[in-house]
Amino acid sequence: MANKKAKGKRALTRSRYRRNVRAKTTVNELIKPIMVDDVVQVNANSSVHSGLPHRRMDGITGKVIGFQGDCPVVQLKTGNKTKKIITHRAHLKLLKQIPKGGKK
Repeated sequence: MANKKAKGKRALTRSRYRRNVRAKTTVNELIKPIMVDDVVQVNANSSVHSGLPHRRMDGITGKVIGFQGDCPVVQLKTGNKTKKIITHRAHLKLLKQIPKGGKK
C-alpha cells in the first residue's frame, strides 16, 4: 500500500529552498534596515524557520506597507489579487530603498 502524499507547508520545496552549502545566515541579514515604502523581493531563507512565507510567494516583488512588531508587512500582487504577508526580514531582499527625505 502506498504512503499518503505530504500536504504540509513545506511540501514540494526541496529544490526551491535549496541553499549553497557555505551560505551562512549572518546577524546583518536578520537585522537589515527595511523601511516603509521600500521595494523588496521575497526570497525564502530555509535556515530561518520563523516567519517563513508560503512557497507560492517565493520570488514575488512587493512593497513594505508597515510593521507588525519587528516583522515587515509586505503587499504583493498575485494575479488580480493584492495580498499582505507578514514575514521575517531574513526572507526579504531589498531591491529599492526610498530615501528618508522624500519619494523619488
